[in-house]
Amino acid sequence: MSPMTAQVVTLKIDGQDVSAHENDSILTAAREHGVFIPTLCNLDGLTTLGACRLCLVEMAGSPKLLPACTTKVSEGMEVVTSSERIAKYRRMVIELLFAEGNHICAVCVSNGHCELQSMAQTVGMTHVSVPYLYPKRTVDASHERFTVDHNRCILCMRCVRVCDEIEGAHTWDVMGRGTAAKVITDMNQPWGTSDTCTSCGKCVHVCPTGSLFEKTASVSEMLKRRHFLPYLTMMREEVE
Repeated sequence: MSPMTAQVVTLKIDGQDVSAHENDSILTAAREHGVFIPTLCNLDGLTTLGACRLCLVEMAGSPKLLPACTTKVSEGMEVVTSSERIAKYRRMVIELLFAEGNHICAVCVSNGHCELQSMAQTVGMTHVSVPYLYPKRTVDASHERFTVDHNRCILCMRCVRVCDEIEGAHTWDVMGRGTAAKVITDMNQPWGTSDTCTSCGKCVHVCPTGSLFEKTASVSEMLKRRHFLPYLTMMREEVE
């Protein structure tokens, strides 16, 4: 059902009466009414995944926190996007992302331009209270133009989705489970030997951290350009 034919519903977000189409998510409705809900995996132009869990919100009648990006609005719904409980969970999510990887901001190509770094400041994370795992992760610089540093990957899977949905190559995928999960190219082969990669760079520019970057970038120099995504998505929908 398209937004033009979807029924309009009324709900409350942080005590404010708002309207939205019935197939909208809470995240979409909140953004349309100027309510900020943090997220790292969500990106306009890509399908919704619900991987980062930063967009958790409270809903009247439910004891659980619900992901705003994958929860559809409904008539009479009452949503709270900011509370002490929510703030605690969001800080915990960011802490775990730092603890599960090897994020050394001072030597990262995306230092100062990193969404994880910015989000830590936004949610008020001043330190990591859980033990660091210090995982042994690899760096693949086999591609002619790009590098993937698994130490900085937060498994948002933006690269997987943009490669599949926008470029149509499906070079990227995910292998493993839990803390052993990692993004891979083709059948877990070096990126530079991939037969499907078109070297378009879309995956690099949707990556929220310094996990995917151009080889020409030095510390603090990797700027991500995502303006192409909504345009390409719109053009593709018009063709279909």
